[in-house]
Amino acid sequence: MAEIKIEAVKIEKPEEVNFILATSHFIKTVEDVYEALVTAVPNIKFGLAFLEASGPRKIRFEGTDKAMVKLAVENGKRLGVGHSLLIFLANAYPINVLPHLRSVPEIVTFHCATANPLEVIVGQTGQGRAILGVVDGGTPQGVETEEGKKKRKEFLRQIGYKLNL
Repeated sequence: MAEIKIEAVKIEKPEEVNFILATSHFIKTVEDVYEALVTAVPNIKFGLAFLEASGPRKIRFEGTDKAMVKLAVENGKRLGVGHSLLIFLANAYPINVLPHLRSVPEIVTFHCATANPLEVIVGQTGQGRAILGVVDGGTPQGVETEEGKKKRKEFLRQIGYKLNL
């Protein structure tokens, strides 16, 4: 029976940057994800890294913003999980791009889409590393009140995600 080492890998990013972590399976991922993102949001600023699990096992990368690309590659090096896909967004939100990304046939699973502090729980065997899960933000600290519900609904309308009818 193989031993498994488990560790938490912190995703390093500025607070305002959004991050998507997925599992994908083919070298074509890089170009297909690039195309999905640039067609989702005009002038989008992003960086992506795809970590190959076979062949030359390189970190493949693309993007429209050098700082976001650097974040993707550097975090990819620390994560070190084959077939993982890291996307950093500077001027867009996951809600703007996820419908487009869901149509990319190489993407198998989305682990998270967040601006929160994030840790990726990684398992390692003699063969390699795997994403076991994510710790996205903090633990809930109570139940929403009626006043909180009212504020949430007002906020969504204020930022344009819901209509004032």
